Amino acid sequence: MTSLAEPTVDSRSTEGNALMFKLAVTSALAALADWLFYGEPLGLSVAIFAVALIGGALVANRISRDRRRIVTAGIIIVAGVIPVIEELGVVSFILLVLALATSVTIVTRPDMSGLRSYLTVLRDLLLVGPYRLVRDVVGGFDGPSVMTGIAVWFVPLALGAVFVVLFASANPLIEQWLDLLKPGNGASNLGAGRLLFWIAAMSIVWPFIHIRWRRKVASDAAPAEPIAHENHAAARWDHVLGRATILRSMILFNLLFAVQTALDMTYLWGNATLPAGLTYAAYAHRGAYALMVTALLAGCFVLVAVRSGAASEEPKLVRPLVYLWIAQNIMLVASSILRLKLYVETYLLTYWRITAFVWMLLVALGLVFIVARIAFERSNQWLIRTNVVALIGVLYVCSLTNFAAIIADFDVMHSHEAGGSGVWLDTSYLESLGPQALPAIDKAIQMGEFSSNLESRRDELLDMQSHEMASWRAWSFRGWRLRHDLDTHATTG
Repeated sequence: MTSLAEPTVDSRSTEGNALMFKLAVTSALAALADWLFYGEPLGLSVAIFAVALIGGALVANRISRDRRRIVTAGIIIVAGVIPVIEELGVVSFILLVLALATSVTIVTRPDMSGLRSYLTVLRDLLLVGPYRLVRDVVGGFDGPSVMTGIAVWFVPLALGAVFVVLFASANPLIEQWLDLLKPGNGASNLGAGRLLFWIAAMSIVWPFIHIRWRRKVASDAAPAEPIAHENHAAARWDHVLGRATILRSMILFNLLFAVQTALDMTYLWGNATLPAGLTYAAYAHRGAYALMVTALLAGCFVLVAVRSGAASEEPKLVRPLVYLWIAQNIMLVASSILRLKLYVETYLLTYWRITAFVWMLLVALGLVFIVARIAFERSNQWLIRTNVVALIGVLYVCSLTNFAAIIADFDVMHSHEAGGSGVWLDTSYLESLGPQALPAIDKAIQMGEFSSNLESRRDELLDMQSHEMASWRAWSFRGWRLRHDLDTHATTG
């Protein structure tokens, strides 16, 4: 059995100060990574960052005073940097990463010996380590101190920032407002991509700055120790997802979502006049998927924050605020569906766009089920079963729906040639839908407004359909109905 060794500290205050210092070093290195790498070509910058990373690791951790170890680590890091300076490639990058891990280990873990121990080190630093950031930060917020106050605001502010970025990518008005808050081109400085880059950079840097090696633990430890450890961990999480955090989160998130909801109600649903320089198409035709990601994140947060059977422990305002927030998320899903509908009316229908409609429907159902789970004090297992049943039901209905015929008919009737609001018909995509597109193609040929190659494509699809129905092994009821309709149409025509 293994566990993570707790760092030796003089007091909780000392531990908190050390953690804040390590967070500051990690943030500084993430800022350096942003300046060196984000949107920039890679080369010498990788070597510079490696040197900065090893310097940060030495400053933030207790290192061996053995001069021989320090010299050895220095030689190894220099040897790892030289190939990158010569030419950055896959091999030179791998050598640099191994040199970083090895040199840090030599000066921070004197007891390392053997290949197995070294492989464990690589696993801890490179594979397990990047996932420790949130857990280690949360674990450091222990006890009634200033750190606890920071922890209470950490979740609402961090997740709130994610929501703001998603709203900015989905709503050009919010993006313009954010541009006014900063000099220069705000659109180039703010975005989901940059936020994800910072998260990734901090996660990769963190195990080098906050080193916690695994050590053996006696197997005959008292049974009470794991229980005490679990209770200690639960207490730590309560600082982050406790009543104060949830209440602050609900208030902040409802205010953020209210801005997006009000804008959609005004411009998307109410067709109000947009500010100068912003077209209605630009507002309506972007952001559907970003809003869906927002709704999914919101649903996950509700599941984590509002635990079943804990109604008596929550502040009275929490559940009404949760219900209001979920209602706003359902409104977001409805707005996403409307945005996609407007997009389809212009750029016509495809399988992927139908899939998006179905996905949005499932997300809306999932939000409704979350409300039911909270209101009726159901378990997460009940919620999972309900969503699985809904998913199977929706997929079953989809399996009985002739989407190819629906897409073909919609695209023909809404295309530019037919006098609709859509673009010119993509006959190649129409043919790719298969024989089920034949009735729609017949309508297009009768209109006489479409390209002349439709008749040749129709003949190809007829041959395909006849070949499929010639063998009883390929027979299907849908294919039989199509054959019957085509024969009936040919007889009456």
